[in-house]
Parts: sequence; structure tokens; C-alpha cells
Amino acid sequence: MPSSSPRRVTLEEVARVAGVSRATASRVVNGVPSVDETIREAVQRAIADTGYLPNLAARSLVTRRADAIALVLPEEDRMLGDPFFGRVVRGVMTVIGPSGVHLVLMTTRENTRSQVVSDLQRGRLDGVILIHTDPLDPLPRLLVEARFPVVLSSRPTQPLPITYVDVDQAEGAALAARHLLALGRTRVATIAGPQHTSAGQDRLTGFRETMADPELVWVEGDFTRESGTAGMSALLSRHPGLDGVFAASDLMAQGALAVLRAHGRRVPEDVAVVGFDDSSAALACEPPLTTVRQPVEDMAAEMARLLLRQIDNPETPTSTAIFDPTMVHRESA
Repeated sequence: MPSSSPRRVTLEEVARVAGVSRATASRVVNGVPSVDETIREAVQRAIADTGYLPNLAARSLVTRRADAIALVLPEEDRMLGDPFFGRVVRGVMTVIGPSGVHLVLMTTRENTRSQVVSDLQRGRLDGVILIHTDPLDPLPRLLVEARFPVVLSSRPTQPLPITYVDVDQAEGAALAARHLLALGRTRVATIAGPQHTSAGQDRLTGFRETMADPELVWVEGDFTRESGTAGMSALLSRHPGLDGVFAASDLMAQGALAVLRAHGRRVPEDVAVVGFDDSSAALACEPPLTTVRQPVEDMAAEMARLLLRQIDNPETPTSTAIFDPTMVHRESA
């Protein structure tokens, strides 16, 4: 009686579809970095078309690797409420998915630090991508000092020889300021991000310097919708005549818009509002949010590429990749 289980696609079939030798296909599957990029893409397309699944157990015997990397995200309640993190996962998967490397999702908890270090030491993980790590968290420094492959998602607030990927945060905030100035808004305030983070600091600095207003009114939020609600309420009480607001995240802008509506302020007629991220929250706003776009998926894909490069070559020097922000014009400003 014939088996009902699907037939396993062989590496030879992948090579035939890609038009390369089996040896070349094997090098792509095993993540050898010297393969020509055009050939690598052809093999990865063939893997997707044929449904090939690498024999990870056999490969690990050859490479001495776990074929697994960890993506460490903030605490669960923050992660589930912010569309940013889903975009990060999608971007990372575009790079590691075709290679058969497993992605292990972890959230910041009390035991996360010891678990990550233990898994790296025991060979259960090959490297780590750290997303929005608290500046006081010793994990980035621990990993750097132990020479484990690691990539950070933002500029470290303290000097640290670590590879990181970021958007030009200050320039993004400057774009928001220039847009509000071009609209003729003269009584402008901002809901800044948390000032213990590099993103919060850089966005406030970029906005402040471009506005060139020594009396600029600002309040501090934490990138959540709730902090945008509280921040907008505080701004209206301190600066009731404001006609422009830069919220340093789309979620904070969403909270701010709700408060403005409740106070009878029309957007953008009475108050122009600009956010930061260009996340799904921007489209959920009423009216749709004008915002600064950071290319999160592209940034996450670059984090994955830089981490795989470190795993392939432990002597790879640290590097920095900074992406350019852009303005996305919608109806709120």
C-alpha cells in the first residue's frame, strides 16, 4: 500500500530547478558566504518553489551549529500592543527563512538573560538579535564580552563595541519639525519618547534643534498609546493654544488624537499632528496620520544578515547600518 506521507524533496532537485550543481546548492543551504548573490537568490527561489526542507540534523554535524538564532523582544504586554514588533519578525524571516535557520522568539523576563547565555554556551543558539533592550540591561555587554554573535536594534546609549542597526532618529524628527514649520504652525509641542533610550533622546534632540525654539514645550511618553493620551492631556493644560504636535511614535499620536477630539480640536485645521514609525496604527488613526517612516522590515532583514555574517565568520568586525527616514503625508498634517 503506497504511503500517504508527502515525498521529501532532495537537494538534487533543488539544484536542477536552480540550474546549478548540487555542490553549489549545498553551499547556499549551509550558508556559505562566498556564493555569488545571483546564484544564492536562484537557489533560494528553487527552495521556495520545490518546498525543500534542509536536513538540519545532518547539516549541524557538518557545521557544528544549532541553526537557530534568538530574537529577544520586550516584555509581552508591550510587544502584543505594538505593531512594530510584528514587522521586525517579518523582516528577520525574509532572510533566515530560506536558509532553514530556526527563529526562537524570546521576551524580556527575569530569567531571559541567563537562558540566552546558557543556550549560546551549550550550542543551542548560534546568535542573538536584541530588540529595544533597556539601557540598564547588562545582556548586550555580557554577549559582547563573551564574543557571542549579537546585533542590537538601536544605538547603544553607552559606548559598546556592538553591531547595531538603526534609523537616523534625529533626522526623522527633523523631518517632522520641518513639515510643521512649512505648514506655518508656530505654537508647536511634542510628546517625546522615553529619555532613557537612544531613540527617545535622538528624536527629541532632532525635533528641538530644527524647531530652534528655546521655549519648546514637551512631555515624556513611553511610545505607548496610553502615554500619548496622558501626554496630550498634559500639553493642552500647559499650552492650550498649541497648533502643532509631534508625537514620537504612531501609538502615542493615536492616543493624542483621541484627546484632541474629546476637547473639540479639529485635526488638522486647529492642530496638525505628526507621528513616527508609519506602522499600521497610522492608518487606524482618525484622520489617517502623517508620519515619519522608518523601514522596519528592511532594518530587521539587515540585522539578520549582519548576524548570519558574524556566525559565518566570528572575526567579523563590528559595524553599524543607519537607514534613512522619509515623510509619509496623510490627512493629520
